[in-house]
Amino acid sequence: MSDLGPALPELPSSIAIRDVGPRDGLQPEEPVAVADRIALVHALVAAGVTRVEVAAFVSPKAVPAMAGAAEVVAGIERRAGITYAALVPNLRGAEMALAAGVDELTVTLSASPTYNRRNVNMEVDESVAVIATIVAAAGSTPVDAVVSCAFGSPYEDDVSPAVAVALGSRAADAGAARLTYADTTGMATPLRIAELHGALAGTIDDVGLHLHDTRGTALVNAYAALGLGFTRFDTAVGGLGGSPFAHGAGGNLATEELVALCDDLGVATGIDVEALVSAAALVEELVGRPVPSGVAHAGPRTRRSPSR
Repeated sequence: MSDLGPALPELPSSIAIRDVGPRDGLQPEEPVAVADRIALVHALVAAGVTRVEVAAFVSPKAVPAMAGAAEVVAGIERRAGITYAALVPNLRGAEMALAAGVDELTVTLSASPTYNRRNVNMEVDESVAVIATIVAAAGSTPVDAVVSCAFGSPYEDDVSPAVAVALGSRAADAGAARLTYADTTGMATPLRIAELHGALAGTIDDVGLHLHDTRGTALVNAYAALGLGFTRFDTAVGGLGGSPFAHGAGGNLATEELVALCDDLGVATGIDVEALVSAAALVEELVGRPVPSGVAHAGPRTRRSPSR
């Protein structure tokens, strides 16, 4: 544990970060060429990121930016200790991802029934059943169930922690190896993070958070989560992202912002923040506009000049 004195909460000594930029970050953007998406994955790995969500095996008609998922997986360099994940919406997508050779599958189900229908065209009960079929097909490949709209929905308003935890438990019972609770439309606050943590007590051990910055609270929510003992986070380089099926959803917590904070707090990530800033510059080139991340432009607090 870090020894930071009585003014700060007790924090974990290290955390695990999965960068979802090549998938969640790029999915609402105009399509980026396969070769450029591969280059982004390699830039993240060069920065020390050991878990990357590289693609989504979804219909290119529904999400044009994710076309060519198999080509992305085929083109990335495999290294020991690096886990490449892919999002899959159904059994067909899972079979394609497994055939392409991904190391981990992520599947989504939503605590918001309306969002679940908009996102994967299923009722929530159907999504739970699909997870079981995907787990069976995946064999030894782990499946991470991402519970979206875990802190609220633009369609059903607040989601109680008990509802989110119960849905996660159903996914775990269906065979999911890990659970991640997603603040899909940026409705979480430190209070809501604490309420989820309390509801999780004595239930599921391996729980991560996927935070969005719609209302500017992603980093403070991550800090609150660190103080509560959460040690696994989804982030996206540059802070890009957002669901095309949830109106007004903002970008993800920026990887470089969380790493910069953790560096100052003495929480190890294994990731080089300056290399991440360079990766964020690459993202800006790929999407043709500035990324929202402050650290991507100003650098970490240890940098004396705000220029890249």
